[in-house]
Amino acid sequence: MTDKLNELTAAGVAVWLDDLSRVRLSSGGLDQLRREKHVAGVTTNPTIFAKALSDADEYNWQLRDLATRGVDVEEAVRMLTTYDVRWACDVMRPSYDGSDGVDGRVSIEVDPRSAHDADKTVAEAKALWWLVDRPNLFIKIPATEEGLSAITDTLAEGISVNVTLIFGLDRYSAVMEAFLAGLEQAKANGHDLSTIGSVASFFVSRVDSEVDKRLEKVGSDQAKSLKGKAAVANAQLAYERYTEVFSSDRWKALAAAGAHPQRPLWASTSTKNPDYRDVIYVEELIAAGTVNTMPESVIHAYADHGETRGDTVTGSYDAARKVFADLESVGVDMADVIATLEREGVEKFEASWQELLDGVSKSLKAAAKGKGAPNKAAKGNAQAAEKAGGA
Repeated sequence: MTDKLNELTAAGVAVWLDDLSRVRLSSGGLDQLRREKHVAGVTTNPTIFAKALSDADEYNWQLRDLATRGVDVEEAVRMLTTYDVRWACDVMRPSYDGSDGVDGRVSIEVDPRSAHDADKTVAEAKALWWLVDRPNLFIKIPATEEGLSAITDTLAEGISVNVTLIFGLDRYSAVMEAFLAGLEQAKANGHDLSTIGSVASFFVSRVDSEVDKRLEKVGSDQAKSLKGKAAVANAQLAYERYTEVFSSDRWKALAAAGAHPQRPLWASTSTKNPDYRDVIYVEELIAAGTVNTMPESVIHAYADHGETRGDTVTGSYDAARKVFADLESVGVDMADVIATLEREGVEKFEASWQELLDGVSKSLKAAAKGKGAPNKAAKGNAQAAEKAGGA
């Protein structure tokens, strides 16, 4: 049989898993995906952890210890999640070593409630970096306006960063500027640039979900003919900007000092509309030097029937711009789409974080009473993780 995921990897797309749980770790499932499905990295988000922590039995012993120590719920959440991420970093270490530090990365996100507070974001990034204490860690920082300076300051400390919740082209350009500035400061601070990694998580399917909703509201045949086109076009134009920035003299100076480029990472790549091909956001976004983080279901779907047709991004830019022009002509305000998605993205992760806190709080109380730690409060998010997408 043809190894479709190997073909995708050979085309320059790093396959990452958008999920993590202690069950997946203890069963050897993550390592199996690394060995058999070419999975070369892991992304997490608050929704994913809320789901993972609903699997009570795997966390009972640690919850009992935390309850005995009397730690508060926020410290408990960090102890639980960093334990899993540290373990995952060790599982993915062969990919990290085999790629000279490019792949094999595992992401953990700062508290999303600090998304609009740069100082708190940097402080937590440093704390998480210290807690996990693995070179193949990524600290996820949301690409809010306030997050941009936090990205630069965190990189300047020599800490690797996964920039998340990028929806629009202008914000993506600002993220790349923050990355370059961060590496320049890191170099001035004496850090080895070859050890600092970064990806920019550009969200895909959520763009179609929002745009399609607006096209349905317009209701014309022309509008409906544009459904399912915005997300891919948006990502393709993001890659165009990536190639421009990472061929500049400014970047070449950093590369000469050992820096690795900040790769575009396609996030939220499970299709939300059942009418669309289930691997469309993989097949249509194949380009060298990219990452595609997928739920396990999408990984298996691509392994079964994905088609690697070479580069499906470079050369698509004029057609992508026409999609944007056509959307404007039927009254879709893409600037408002992007602003809505960013706001909702932060709000969704804040809500998931609160559900995570509530679930762990109840589990700590149960553990303190000697009743184990039935994390049922987090069950409400069990189905939401894959739908949320993440990176």
